[in-house]
Amino acid sequence: MSFHLIIGDKLYSSWSLRAALGLELTGAPYTEQIIKLNQPDTHARLLEHAPTGKVPLLKCEHGTIADSMAISEYLAERFPEAQLWPQDVAARAQARSACAQMHSGFFALRGNMPFDLSRDEALTPMPAEVQADIDRIVALWAECCAAAKESGPFLFGKASLADAFFAPVAVRLRTYRVALPAEAQAYIETIYQWPAFKAWQREGLQELVE
Repeated sequence: MSFHLIIGDKLYSSWSLRAALGLELTGAPYTEQIIKLNQPDTHARLLEHAPTGKVPLLKCEHGTIADSMAISEYLAERFPEAQLWPQDVAARAQARSACAQMHSGFFALRGNMPFDLSRDEALTPMPAEVQADIDRIVALWAECCAAAKESGPFLFGKASLADAFFAPVAVRLRTYRVALPAEAQAYIETIYQWPAFKAWQREGLQELVE
């Protein structure tokens, strides 16, 4: 069993972070390859690996898997013992629903608050459509916690794919200094104390000096 993860800059690639955290949850060893984004040869280099021309990409014995959602579902199937999704049927359904909403929505937040681990400045003025996205995310996190059947500081008690998908959102909310309810702030702190995320953050910030 061999896994090779192709990602963008750790400093800027939120989609890559999702896939990497999912892999970390499995406990399986893997290698990684960083292809710097927004370079003249970025698209050509990515096309060498898959026709999507995007990251993340997971190379494994079953071929090259594109897209963080597909990678996550593949890993959940390959490593059932890792329990990447909540075990309770209702909680698992809500976890998948939350990830799908993140995967296909919140365009105002993404467009106005680009992912950047090194940022530390508020977005002013805050567009109404971005605030609406933030309010919905806070409500969605509360819905996840309400559906959880296990205790713990993550969305469904213990760390799951839901947290892998929302870790980049937590980064955006902290690095843009967004004022949030105490429960949401506590969840962001949980993400920032997650060892898998801390390792990614450390390596991402190191890219600034390389």
